[in-house]
Amino acid sequence: MSGTVDERIARVTFNGDGLVAAIIQQWDTREVLMLGWMDAEALRRTLTEGRVTFWSRSRQEYWRKGDMSGHIQLVRSASLDCDGDTILVEVEQVGAACHTGTRTCFDGRDLGAARGPEPVA
Repeated sequence: MSGTVDERIARVTFNGDGLVAAIIQQWDTREVLMLGWMDAEALRRTLTEGRVTFWSRSRQEYWRKGDMSGHIQLVRSASLDCDGDTILVEVEQVGAACHTGTRTCFDGRDLGAARGPEPVA
């Protein structure tokens, strides 16, 4: 980890609404749990407090995952993608990640995509 928190946040390319997509992944199994949105302050809180904080686009307020449900996300690491416009937050998920009560927001919603061919070695 190099640089101050402000320097690390300055590396992020926020969209026109001042937000960046944050993919939340279980640190040990690599299971993708959910996607949320962060502004600079939510990212600052996530990087410094050890709990994931999001910006709620619908409620226009910060929310820390698990404060109401007890299903908390404990930060294990956070990485910026090559373009600087997406964050991967690896967490220890305690309880369900999805507001529906499921472990992941991606349970049971298969779109039936055609499977591509096997790569040629």
